[in-house]
Formats: sequence, structure tokens, C-alpha cells
Amino acid sequence: MENWKKKKIGPNNPTKTVSKPEPEPEPNADIWSFITERSTKSWFLCISLFAVLIRLAVSLHPYSGAQTPPKFGDYEAQRHWMEITVNLPVKEWYRNSSSNDLGYWGLDYPPLTGYQSYLHGTLLKFFDPASVALFTSRGYESYLGYADYSMLYFVTVYYSGKPTGDRSSMAWHTIMILLNPCLILIDHGHFQYNCISLGLTVAAVAAILSDRDLVGSLLFCLALNHKQMSAYYAPAFFAYLFGKCLKRQNPILEISKLGLVVLGTFALVWWPYLHSVDGVLEVLSRLAPFERGIYEDYVANFWCTTSIAVKWKRLFTTQSMKLLSLTATVSTCLPSMIQLIRSPTRRGFLLGLINCSLSFYLFSFQVHEKSILLPILPASLLAFEEPFVFQWLIYYALLSMFPLLRRDDLVLPYAALYALFVLLYYAPRGRKDDAKKTLSFYSILQVVAFACSLFLHIIYLNITPPDKYPFLFEAVIMIFCFSQFVLISIYLNTRQWALTKNSSRPDTKKKRL
Repeated sequence: MENWKKKKIGPNNPTKTVSKPEPEPEPNADIWSFITERSTKSWFLCISLFAVLIRLAVSLHPYSGAQTPPKFGDYEAQRHWMEITVNLPVKEWYRNSSSNDLGYWGLDYPPLTGYQSYLHGTLLKFFDPASVALFTSRGYESYLGYADYSMLYFVTVYYSGKPTGDRSSMAWHTIMILLNPCLILIDHGHFQYNCISLGLTVAAVAAILSDRDLVGSLLFCLALNHKQMSAYYAPAFFAYLFGKCLKRQNPILEISKLGLVVLGTFALVWWPYLHSVDGVLEVLSRLAPFERGIYEDYVANFWCTTSIAVKWKRLFTTQSMKLLSLTATVSTCLPSMIQLIRSPTRRGFLLGLINCSLSFYLFSFQVHEKSILLPILPASLLAFEEPFVFQWLIYYALLSMFPLLRRDDLVLPYAALYALFVLLYYAPRGRKDDAKKTLSFYSILQVVAFACSLFLHIIYLNITPPDKYPFLFEAVIMIFCFSQFVLISIYLNTRQWALTKNSSRPDTKKKRL
């Protein structure tokens, strides 16, 4: 019913004023408006609490290696690192000994992961000492633990460096970052701590986009010292900062300042191991698992996909494969790096992060299914500008990890988070699509690819492969996802180089004038 504002009609008030109806609320906007019409702090708190609840709900499901002795899985690896770090001196964390059997989930990440394990282990020891007791705690399983939500804090740092815009758009973008289904399933389902290094990377990106290059360099060095796979971003960080330095009044001074920050950060993190060459080599030997071969399982990268036709492990030695993968990775990173050095822009930097991390995922040595999280992070930061690419990458990243998550009995949270992502992606008033940018070709491609993805999910869950080819469906999923990642890489490299052409147009016009 409409509420009408009227004045009394009587002898003293014969004139009737014109009545005006009160504006009606927009349809389908009640819940979204309830969130976004509050202050920025209020809606961010609501979204953050919801993200925490989702993570807690996923953590109640099975995890990697649950009740599967003798080595269990990644849950046991994280727990074992806490056991080692709280019971042994720091110099023995990477050393094989009677107290630290490196063959049983030896620590194979940089020192900052060791310090994080020590902190978590100390907290866990206070509440449940048996869970980190040396030797006797092996295979210990309990839902009591420490879950890290660093991304919730670091995403605030990212937005602190951006101007305040439309609240609805910012809320939608924040949801896309904090409710990334791939990260939640790997960190809180499969069970790892990728959110720490990725959170540090978000903070580094935010600092650099705010022109705090020294702070950004420090934060990225911390990310690199937490997980070595943060090196996927290193070419983009280097090229963008180097390009910025070259355009300043005193390039040598700017480069020197960045170099001192990098060296100082590494020296601080590695200090316990810098007293001897052997100590450094012990750590480095654990960070490069070349003995595992060029690939494991069915990862949607070049080496694993092409191994169906080319038996890389049989034809080439490990040393040869290291050189091949290094050459392929550097070669595919170079176009993006060159563009960033020539024309360092903020948008180009984010595109460069995606392109370089995709190059590492597709061509580097010993890639894990979880490594697709690295291209997804900068894609989520560009979700508002490149929504189609972000959605495309999320869908096939989820599919590429599906066999791994199926082995962990995480099909239910996988399906729930998949559906939740689709609902939130198309949230009313959340993302403002530009009709001019929406091409029918992309829509058709999206529908066809999504139908293929759904078909592969159904087949994998319901049909048993032939005995002769027990991993047939994993191979099909791998090939399909690899093709999509290659298309995304080509498209985004083209988009990045288009920025150079756009930036040079004004200069061309001036010359013509």
C-alpha cells in the first residue's frame, strides 16, 4: 500500500495540497541494500564474519589424509611441523637426524613457515600438549587447532590504498576476494596455510598501488619467505618496480633502496642459518624438490598434459627437464615483463601478476594442483574490471582441483561453495555489467564450457573408468582445464599489451598535430 501525506480539509483549511507517494524500495535489493547502505565498516564486518563462518563450516568436513596411516596427509604435515619447531632448536628444523626424520613430512618451506609453525605450535601446546609431543604425536587427529584468517585483515590493506567508490561494487568485490571457493577448499578443507603468503601478497600489492614501494617490497619478501611458490609473482614485481625506477629522476638511487630492503628482509628471516654455508644449503635443499620429478598426479599444466604423447620422464634426465622448464617459464614470462618495464601502470601490474603466475603454473618444475591459487589471487583483484576472466578462471580452477578434493571426501563443501560463488557472482546490484562490453561470443563460449565442465563432474562421480585406463577421467579433466588456462593466458597477455598501445595513442596524435 502506498502511504500518502495529506493535510486536513476543513473550513480553516479549504485548500487541499497535492499528495505525493513515498518512493517504493527497489525490487530484489532488500538484502543487498541492507548490507551496502550501512557504513563501509559495517558491511565489511558482516562480510568478514560470514567468510569466517563459511571457513569454519568447511573445516568440519574431512581433510587430506584423514585416518589414512602411515603418513596420513597435509593435515599431518602441518601438525608435524609444529611438533618439530616447538621441540627442536631452530638450526635443526631442516637437518635430518634421529629427532627429525625428513622422510616423514620434513619441513620443506622457507624459514617464515617454520616461525609460523612455531607460533601455532606454541598456542596448540598450551591447549593440547599431546598434539605436538615429540614422536608420540604422529598421526594425532583432532578438530582442535588454529585456523588462520590473515586474508581477512590483508584485504583491508588492499582497499585502504584505493579511493572510496560505489559501496555496492566494493561489497561485491570484497565478497569475491574473501569467499574465493578455491582458497577456502584448499586451506580449510584440504588443509594448508596458503592464505598467509597470499595475504602478504595482497598487502604488498596494496602498498605498491599506493606508491609505498619499499613497504610493498618488504611484504612481498615476507610472502616469498613463507612459501617459495610466491616466486610465481616475482617477475611481475621486479619488472613493474624496475620500470617505475627507470622513469624517476634518480633511477640508481631508487633501485638501490629497493635492493637494500630486499636484502635486509631476507637477512632478517634467514639469520639463524646465515652463520654457516652448510646451514643455508640445508634449507635450500629442502625448498627445491627436484627428486620428485617434473610433475606429480594429474595437474593441468603443459608437462603433465603433454606427457600423454611425450614421455618426458623417460626421454630426459632431471637435469635436462630443469633446464627445459626454466627456459619455457622464462620465455613465456618475458612478454609480460617487457611490457611492464616499458609501460609500468597499475592495471598492467595486476595483469602482469596473472600472466607471470600462469606461466609458472603451466611450465615450471613440480607444480601442485593448489598452485592455481596464485593466478586466481590477482584475477580476484581485477574481478570488477575483468569479471568474465575471473569467473572463467574460478570455474576451471575448481574443476582442475576436483579429483584432489574428491579424494579428500570434500564433494559436499565443493558443491556448496561452487553454488554459493555462482549466486554471489550474480548478486542483484552487486556487479554492474557494461552491456557494451558483453559480447555474444563470450556468452556462448561460457555456456558451452560450463556445460562441458558440468558433464565432466557428473561422469567423474558416477562412471567407473575401464581397468586398462584407471585415470582416464582425471586425464580428460586435466586436458580440458589446460586448454582453458592457455586461452586465458593468451587473452590476458593480449589485454596487457593493449595497454601499451592505448598509452601511446595520445603521443601519436600530438605528433600528427
